[in-house]
Amino acid sequence: MIRSHARRANYHVLVAALLLLAIFGGAAALIAYDGLHDRLGKADVGVVLGNKVEPNGQPSLDLATRLDEAGDLYRQGYFKQVIVSGGPGHGGRDEPSAMRAYLIEQGVPAAAIIMDPAGLNTRDTAVNATRWMRTRGYSRVLVISQFYHMSRSRLAFERCGVRTIYTAHGRRFSSRDVFGLGRDTVGYAVYWLTD
Repeated sequence: MIRSHARRANYHVLVAALLLLAIFGGAAALIAYDGLHDRLGKADVGVVLGNKVEPNGQPSLDLATRLDEAGDLYRQGYFKQVIVSGGPGHGGRDEPSAMRAYLIEQGVPAAAIIMDPAGLNTRDTAVNATRWMRTRGYSRVLVISQFYHMSRSRLAFERCGVRTIYTAHGRRFSSRDVFGLGRDTVGYAVYWLTD
């Protein structure tokens, strides 16, 4: 009798675990699909979300691909100004300054680059960028990050009241994206439930 109850309990735990795994996997697949399909349109401003800066002051490969995408979109006329947002990063390295310098090297005029050193996370970036946009009567944003970060980034801007949100992702892919996709799947659920 005790064994029968234990078997039944183990069965229910296994079914619940498999169900949760299926839900998580499905959500991750939707987030990946969403992020890999850019939504481009003419925006008032582009926003590049920060990422790691290397000890030599150069953007990490992930951040560089975001900035490369931003530079390409700027040159194609998708926006005339770009906000680079991030915090002090690991080791106190200034993400926005490194991002600005990189974009200038890519031919984006310094006058077109706005630095947001208070964008410590996705939500802060959305809040700060939206506040900046409103003071200028802007309503359309093009957000640039890694593919797995696009759904959560768009949700953050939606929660700030921005209605026209375009997206583009950096073109670099690595094994770290698996971790990023898992983290952002959880992060999206947290944003959705708490904001």
